[in-house]
Amino acid sequence: MYKKITILAVITLISDQLSKLLIEANIHLNEAFTIIDDFFWLRYTNNYGAAWGVFSERTFLLVGVSLVAILVLIRYINTFSSNKRNIYAFGILLGGITGNLLDRLFLGYVRDFLSFNIFGYKFPVFNLADIAIFIGVTLLIYAIIKGEDDGSKSKPKSKKNR
Repeated sequence: MYKKITILAVITLISDQLSKLLIEANIHLNEAFTIIDDFFWLRYTNNYGAAWGVFSERTFLLVGVSLVAILVLIRYINTFSSNKRNIYAFGILLGGITGNLLDRLFLGYVRDFLSFNIFGYKFPVFNLADIAIFIGVTLLIYAIIKGEDDGSKSKPKSKKNR
């Protein structure tokens, strides 16, 4: 199980960092490129906070929260059933958190570039790591609701699964 989670985390991390590098190399800071009129833009911004700009300029706090989140996730992997959904949830969640963590550690901000206007509401600009985090959290909440977080449905642990 650990091997599969690690592979998914690395794939998510690489996808996130490559997408950020591509945007950074091709779109100027605060510039927008329309993909679908009045709906979807690539808009390169630097986010010094978290979602909706909360904790702006609190990089140290956000780095700490990310590190704690990673440690908590690693600690609780074995308490969830070992199924594809949970493996995907942990893998993309760890990859997404790590992607934004690396930005904060090395740049002091997170590079965002996906901008949507849905039913007149302009969502905060986000990135692939944010999508991975959202999907991973949603899948883990679903697993908890289904009762898959107690480990009772897990396959017997063997060295092969790690």
